[in-house]
Amino acid sequence: MIRIPTVVIGAGHAGLAVSYLLTQRSVDHVVLERGEVANTWREERWDSLRLLTPNWQTRLPGLEYEGDDPDGFMTMEGVVDFIEGYASFVDPPLETDTDVESLRRDGGRYLISANGRSWDSDAVVIASGGFNRARIPAVASDLPPGVHSVTAFEYKRPAQLPEGGVLVVGASATGVQIANEIQQSGRPVTVAVGEHVRMPRTYRGRDIQWWLEQIGRLDERYDEVDDLVRARHVPSPQLVGTPDRSTLDLNALTAGGARLVGRLSAIRDGTGYFSGSLRNVCSLADLKLIRLLGLIDEWATERGLDPELPAPERLPDTVVEEDPVLSLHLGGDIATVLWATGYVPDYSWLEVPVLDRKGEIRHDGGVVTDAPGLYRIGLNFLRRRKSSFIHGAEDDAIDITEHLAAYLGNDAARRVG
Repeated sequence: MIRIPTVVIGAGHAGLAVSYLLTQRSVDHVVLERGEVANTWREERWDSLRLLTPNWQTRLPGLEYEGDDPDGFMTMEGVVDFIEGYASFVDPPLETDTDVESLRRDGGRYLISANGRSWDSDAVVIASGGFNRARIPAVASDLPPGVHSVTAFEYKRPAQLPEGGVLVVGASATGVQIANEIQQSGRPVTVAVGEHVRMPRTYRGRDIQWWLEQIGRLDERYDEVDDLVRARHVPSPQLVGTPDRSTLDLNALTAGGARLVGRLSAIRDGTGYFSGSLRNVCSLADLKLIRLLGLIDEWATERGLDPELPAPERLPDTVVEEDPVLSLHLGGDIATVLWATGYVPDYSWLEVPVLDRKGEIRHDGGVVTDAPGLYRIGLNFLRRRKSSFIHGAEDDAIDITEHLAAYLGNDAARRVG
């Protein structure tokens, strides 16, 4: 049994950021990683994926992007290189190929088991990511036998799919990017559309991420929103990072030949049935986009920037067929169903009773309320809207490590007393 004050589980960008800040605070710790550094980026994303955020926004505590393409978007190889470079910079006390098998609490301490070894710690930071497994809806179990089923987690490239049409279920960033790539491979694509967030890549000459940062949207805190549960489950925006900085939305997909249907609600006897709310969900996304661009315009006007910027503009409304299809035979025109329905974290190893009825950790901005000394980082809107982005880890990690250091100090004082 190895006795150590703090254990960090995960050596992705968030875990490394925590390690850097713990070292700055002289907190002794170890980082446990199931594979290699940046394992998720290296092994669990499709080949053509690029970051949604521009390179200039790629930064972590103590290090930021210094390349010659600040307005570009990193490929997965580039992300892995950046995080590996950050790991070299941080030089953490790292144990790779160490898959945590259990985390349990014994009195006021935490016991971690991995690969036949054990650690005994005062505090634990779970930085294992929020995208460990694909979220697959129950309706998937009703697919007819002849239809190929693949999740966005498993998808790598169009060539792995059988010939024939593809139904992409989900229209967030992942859904529209994969649908666009499959469509360009020559396969007919149908997209089942539920709630989504529409967003232009650029607006008035600047990247949309620049605008979101400037108007303060990305820094909005978890304790400043009216409905935090909803805010944490808002779909990722329809964005893609490409060299030409193109906007990828439903209109771009339909212009390329894709067909839109409503949310997949049921599968019976080989037929998929879709919600009739397609027009409504698209209209709502259009309305929210108009509101966002209005806020940007107001911010620019208040600061006297209008003379140096292109004039305000609005994207066309989402084009929806007069009578969208409500059912499709699966196995005829549709050879593959691809589930772009989100991801969930894997807590199969977590034996501390801190999960709610949906299997999510109960926490207050990353501080696990039911288990003092246990922390979570790397989730959507953990402490700020930007939490899910690489650059969002910095402020979250600062807050988490500050709280952790205070906890360790108070706990040590209690033990001495």
